[in-house]
Amino acid sequence: MTLPPKPPSRPDKVSLWRYLRLFRADILSAQPARLYRAWMAEFRTPFFRSYLCNDPQLIDLVLKERPADFPKSDRIREGLAPLLGNSVFVTNGEVWKRQRRIIDPAFEGGRLRDTFPAMWEASLAARDRLMKNASQEIEIEQITSHAAADVIFRTLFSIPIEHKVAAEVFTQFREYQRTQPLLNLAAFLPIPKWMPRFHRRSTRTTAKAIRALITGLTAQRMQEIAAGTAPDDLATKIMTTADPVTGDRFDVEEMVDQVAIFFLAGHETSASALAWALYLLATHPEVQERVAEEVASLGETPDFSAVSRLKFTRDVFREALRLYPPVPMMVRENTCPETFRGRSVAPGAQIVISPWHVQRHERIWTNPDVFDPDRWQTEACRHAAREAWLPFSAGPRVCTGAGFAMIEGPLILAVLVQAFRFEPVAGKVPVPVAHLTVRAKDGIWLRPVPRFAFSKYPRGAAGGGRPPASSVDGGADGPPAA
Repeated sequence: MTLPPKPPSRPDKVSLWRYLRLFRADILSAQPARLYRAWMAEFRTPFFRSYLCNDPQLIDLVLKERPADFPKSDRIREGLAPLLGNSVFVTNGEVWKRQRRIIDPAFEGGRLRDTFPAMWEASLAARDRLMKNASQEIEIEQITSHAAADVIFRTLFSIPIEHKVAAEVFTQFREYQRTQPLLNLAAFLPIPKWMPRFHRRSTRTTAKAIRALITGLTAQRMQEIAAGTAPDDLATKIMTTADPVTGDRFDVEEMVDQVAIFFLAGHETSASALAWALYLLATHPEVQERVAEEVASLGETPDFSAVSRLKFTRDVFREALRLYPPVPMMVRENTCPETFRGRSVAPGAQIVISPWHVQRHERIWTNPDVFDPDRWQTEACRHAAREAWLPFSAGPRVCTGAGFAMIEGPLILAVLVQAFRFEPVAGKVPVPVAHLTVRAKDGIWLRPVPRFAFSKYPRGAAGGGRPPASSVDGGADGPPAA
């Protein structure tokens, strides 16, 4: 059995400076292999102590039972401040609570139903772009990044990725990805706030450009709302929602902070998960064909209810999120003395929750490094998932867009697998690395082979035409859907 790629682990003992160099290059390979079995590990430096917690009881304590006592660490803010400002991703306390009270209503169930047409159109557009490279070796992360960004702009601002401003934000963000590690040097050192934060010049430049473009979109939407001409999309919903406690609404600068994290969380993370899911399907053709069979049930012009029929496709996406969680580690800081597994933890320590390790933990999951979507229909997996499946975090700070992502991901997978049979490229096995999210060191290279002629992909006015179900391999005339 060929296992999905996994980064190498470092030796158990290395010097602090080597560890910092390894960590800056890649968070995952900077960790020792023992973390895949340990319930907790303590890391000591001259500047701070950190505790990586894989014990489900500790995870529940930090994320669910007493989250106020374990706020988000400012060390994460240090690395992302140029782009995210004071967004909901980095704030704590009353500021965070106010932001969530304004944002959350936009992502409730009924609103997600309203976003389905935009997600569908973005999926069809991704399929059509991919057809231009049919049967060629392509770096699939570029395709999934384009598709995820398209979803964000269509659902947030009602504009496609081809829109001039949307396209420029996407271009600038691709550059930002290449220059920005998850943590920078200031995240390790307890330096005064007035000292420079050591961000690369290119990081500051691209972040400034992205925020300027988003400011323009946000200011324009403010004007449209005032004039009564704004479309009924996520941006309008968020910008017109008043905090039920204070009555306040986001001003332009606050909205720019939130749009920046929506783009980072909704685009970067979805792109990562989709790329790895397609790679896993390419390397497991029998699973890919089961997805293709299931997709035949969508029909010509599916509505929101079609998502519920993609049960196996959803399990494939879940399994991809388990093996390659887009956000590999979350950092909290304890505010009072604690005792973890018999060890005293002083206030100010860094508490690390690692979805990457806990979702591959050898004591929690059966065959944790194996790609097995069928595991999600077993009681053992359901139990493990309740304790140790954290791609969207957990507790009060669970990702606002979790439901959004679990519709978007399976839908885009379904549309692409219906149109193409994905094949791996010989000699190009991706190596997972973590910067902003878990990506591949040299990209993920696949060959998309059309399942039938492009002429059978008409785009209709009602949301895009589709090939008849019987034309898909293993479709209506084939074996029953999985």
